[in-house]
Amino acid sequence: MTLIDIARPTPDVAILTLSRPERLNALSFALVEEFHGALTALERDNTCRVVILTGAGRGFSAGLDLKDPVRAAPTAAGLTGPAAGMRTQEYIASLVPRIQRLPQTVIAAINGPAFGGGLALAAACDLRIASASARFGVQFIKIGISGCDIGISYTLPRIVGAGRATELITTGREFDAAEAERIGFVTRTVENAELIDAATELATTLCNHSPFALAMTKQVLTANASAGSVDAAIALENRTQILAGTGGEFAEAVTAFAERRAPSWVR
Repeated sequence: MTLIDIARPTPDVAILTLSRPERLNALSFALVEEFHGALTALERDNTCRVVILTGAGRGFSAGLDLKDPVRAAPTAAGLTGPAAGMRTQEYIASLVPRIQRLPQTVIAAINGPAFGGGLALAAACDLRIASASARFGVQFIKIGISGCDIGISYTLPRIVGAGRATELITTGREFDAAEAERIGFVTRTVENAELIDAATELATTLCNHSPFALAMTKQVLTANASAGSVDAAIALENRTQILAGTGGEFAEAVTAFAERRAPSWVR
């Protein structure tokens, strides 16, 4: 059974769907393995410019599937005990930096519960839209482990601020789509039936920008989230602008503006 579905509504947009609806798309080990495979395929796909991440059925992802048999990751072959556990933990958690390293902009279309690891996956995305029925919760601390897991101690404070993130992580409380929009975790809330259309519309808007400009914008934003100083951030911006400015896309954009037409990459 395929646990990750990839649809291509247009050549430059991929919709990646977590597909275990009977378990609210909980992260089984098999799903994590397929997710890694899907990310590898997207990394190598130079025609795809935007990825929409969503869940099948009525949930985005309920987080780690606690009923799934625990087994070691492929990277833990030949290891036992804490060494195997650490490799397995790293294998699951590495989904977050892999999403952030994708050359494509990633939009989370959160269609229902996003708890624990599900919320962590949404937080790893570049943009987030929620349906009215979406529910959220960090929740790791509720199962007897640290509240900080799968990158959430890095991503969440950068989205909602340190104080709010600390409260959500330490209490593990549930919050709804309206609060998620109010605190800035999602940028927009829409009716359930409109979610994928809204995400696709946003993807189309992004694809109207030049391919190199869009890819470099994500790269700079991701890198400068942990820049040591404003000087370091500006240095990377300067480098990127010169690279973009000496490419053909800049010249095409300027010419299209002067001729009052759309650039060649706009479909």
